[in-house]
Amino acid sequence: MKSTLACCLLVMLTVSFCGLKAQDRVTGLPFATRSEVIARHGMAATSQPLATQVALDILKKGGSAVDAAIAANAMLGLVEPTGNGVGGDLFAIVWDANTKQLYGLNASGRSPKSLTLSYFLENGYTSIPASGPLPVSVPGAVDGWFELHGKFGKLPMTELLAPAIGYAREGFPVSELIAYYLQGSARIYKTWPNFADTWMPGGQAPAKGDVFANPRLANTLELIANGGRDAFYKGVIADKIDAHMKSIDGFLSKEDLAAHTSEWVDPVSVNYRGYDVWELPPNGQGIAALQMLQILEGYDIAAMGFGSAEYIHTFTEAKKLAFADRLKFYADMDFADVPVDWLISDDYAAERRAMINQNRAMRSVPAGQLKDGDTIYLTVADEDGNMVSLIQSNYRGMGSGVVPGDLGFMLQDRGELFSLEEGHANVYEPGKRPFHTIIPAFITKDGEPFMSFGVMGGGMQPQGHAQIVINMIDFGMNVQEAGDAPRIYHVGGDEYNEPAMSDGGTLNLESGIDYEVIRKLRMMGHTIGYSIGGYGGYQAIMWDKDRKVYFGASESRKDGQAAGY
Repeated sequence: MKSTLACCLLVMLTVSFCGLKAQDRVTGLPFATRSEVIARHGMAATSQPLATQVALDILKKGGSAVDAAIAANAMLGLVEPTGNGVGGDLFAIVWDANTKQLYGLNASGRSPKSLTLSYFLENGYTSIPASGPLPVSVPGAVDGWFELHGKFGKLPMTELLAPAIGYAREGFPVSELIAYYLQGSARIYKTWPNFADTWMPGGQAPAKGDVFANPRLANTLELIANGGRDAFYKGVIADKIDAHMKSIDGFLSKEDLAAHTSEWVDPVSVNYRGYDVWELPPNGQGIAALQMLQILEGYDIAAMGFGSAEYIHTFTEAKKLAFADRLKFYADMDFADVPVDWLISDDYAAERRAMINQNRAMRSVPAGQLKDGDTIYLTVADEDGNMVSLIQSNYRGMGSGVVPGDLGFMLQDRGELFSLEEGHANVYEPGKRPFHTIIPAFITKDGEPFMSFGVMGGGMQPQGHAQIVINMIDFGMNVQEAGDAPRIYHVGGDEYNEPAMSDGGTLNLESGIDYEVIRKLRMMGHTIGYSIGGYGGYQAIMWDKDRKVYFGASESRKDGQAAGY
């Protein structure tokens, strides 16, 4: 009898599981790739598993969330050089459990003092090129590490950079996605000075699974670990950057590096259905996400339903309105009077919301009339309740193509995002920070931390931030489902150096959106596209204050890992 019952159960289970599709799950929504990671003592979520493990090792040694984030960021510069490194900029939002306060850090660099707008205009430039010496601005990431460490660090910097140094010397196996990007970068940059010597051992970019070492970067990180931030901005590293820039008729100088400072800033927020969503003020684009949420709060998004034509249309129209303002007004606030409070206010959101036609897509969108008045992302949380949301990038993949000397890294090309239009808020000026796409995010609830998160990917980032918030708050998804859900990515006038949108742009919809929905959107006037790899990369950590546990999630579209202990 027992044998017969066991056989029947086996048959039933076999039939049941054989009927499952590849993407089906026993629990959770159909598109979810995996369950959330849940842990009590600490959590790290980065875009590379080796970096996540480095962060956990630092936490287990007694390091703070910021210590672990610095160690992970240094590691990412090695294992994911196609998106970040010490040649780029950094932004962070930190929740300090002791003071119960959020702190924002803008560690973006400024343009060379010796390069002027007249140089571009007199030489016939209508926009700043993406590569070469002209788009290079001061790399702010290293100074950002030391600012964060000085305020929130516990372990010595030598200990934090040791894992990346070790991996850089002994080598690491290259992941599939990074091998793909490195091989693409090699086709572009292989003839540029020092590129092949750094990233093409034996004349070839590494393939998936190849063990790749970067001893040049190891030496650079050792100089930083032992000599502090001044080793980078005033010492031997600065000398080598200065010498290389002079050799290619560039403008960035040792004086520009020595003058660099990061800035502690107050994050800004809007309340979305009882949750305070926090971003950093310009020169970044974070407040675009807040503008979108302010507009969308005026609709019953939950009743529309996830993936519906009504929701996707409304979201896209709100994005167009926010990005029209982004194109015109966002800039370095040391040079431009950006009315942040008004842009994210309830009254202004109501004005912009009134422009949305629920049945028809807007073809062109003007910026508002104001009253007076693109990368890696990581997040870490520690046992004491501290959390850090950190994003760092070189822009356009590896950056400018400029690899100074034998330092093992590439300089960023963020200066490309300056406008050359005289009178524009973001017009090029010496010593000015360019408009920035990289943005960290944070959510609090009733004055307590709720979630640290970010979505990588140029103009996708504020759209992604808003979608994560909506997926969790309106559609009731968990922290992993919110990232796995099919995304919306509207493109049109997305950078300062592109013309303003005049044809409605292109609405890219990730696979998983029903075809009948796509038909309805086309009938409403949307041009539908499909972007390969344009939907960003996501990491998040959510804090459950009642059960005292962290929930971690990582991007299914990249190589990321969330892990805790």
